Amino acid sequence: MNLPIVQSTHGVTLAGGGPFTARDLRLALARAPVPVAADSGADRLLHLGVAPQAVIGDMDSISARARAEIPVERQHLVAEQVTTDFDKALRLIEAPLVLALGFAGARLDHGLAALSTLIARSERRCILIGPQDLAFAAPPRLDLDLVPGEPLSLFPMAQVTGRSAGLEWPITGLRFAPDGMIGTSNRVARRRVVLEFDRRGMLVILPRRRLDAAIRALLATG
Repeated sequence: MNLPIVQSTHGVTLAGGGPFTARDLRLALARAPVPVAADSGADRLLHLGVAPQAVIGDMDSISARARAEIPVERQHLVAEQVTTDFDKALRLIEAPLVLALGFAGARLDHGLAALSTLIARSERRCILIGPQDLAFAAPPRLDLDLVPGEPLSLFPMAQVTGRSAGLEWPITGLRFAPDGMIGTSNRVARRRVVLEFDRRGMLVILPRRRLDAAIRALLATG
């Protein structure tokens, strides 16, 4: 079992090589102040004036300039090509929370791979932040404080069943699967939303403005 490369009692902002803005970075660092890069995410951080405390990945896309600028002891090569750099970084970070930027952007295949990693590494509390939405792997039970009328989508990455309270369309009794019943475009009916699932494998997708609610809910889980 690989030992963690980054161990922190504070939240980690994990930067990928996809697009994100200075505003996105400020939003994440205000809540997860330890900057870490997955491969070419280092270039994104340096461009925005932030030096990563660690760079993790197969180092096939980070620029020579970034490698020269970042101390060698902060560069951690993970040479295997079986997993993505997001997966490599996430499994080697031990922190109460990871906010991931630059993984849900320009390329559809990269975005799908990142969503798959959220499920594969669901033991990590990680929120993937996109331009409009955020996504995270649902724990067995989740208690959210939200705003009635706002969207809440559920997307199964495996066969999952569950129960809900506080949604306009309850999920109790439904059998979800990626090639069957999905739960996109549900809505919040009451301020308190409670979700329970029989197994890992469900993604929760919320408007980005509900980031703090998602963080509170995830940190409250065991």
